[in-house]
Amino acid sequence: MSARLQQLFDFLKESPNDPFLMYAIASEYAKAGDQQEALARYTELTVSHPDYVGTYYHLGKLHEAMGQAALAIEAYERGMEIAKSKRDRHALSELQGAWRMASGLDEDDDE
Repeated sequence: MSARLQQLFDFLKESPNDPFLMYAIASEYAKAGDQQEALARYTELTVSHPDYVGTYYHLGKLHEAMGQAALAIEAYERGMEIAKSKRDRHALSELQGAWRMASGLDEDDDE
């Protein structure tokens, strides 16, 4: 386990319901290439803190990296709904862009 990951787990012991710490841990696993652990942690975060909108973009990207386009699109769509309800235009824009790419709507038409 990396020093950064250990530090995040130590912080999580102090604040066990902090969604940012849970998100950061999932992201560390993703950066380390442990897709299964990252997936489990992002998925748990969508259950324990479903309104933590930042999760959905990274969950979608992870699904894409794992060759699971349909699940990526679902993650982006769920994130877009949450971003709209929170009036988070920045997150909504990022999620919409990722959704369009995953859906094949932003491909070059210059052929």
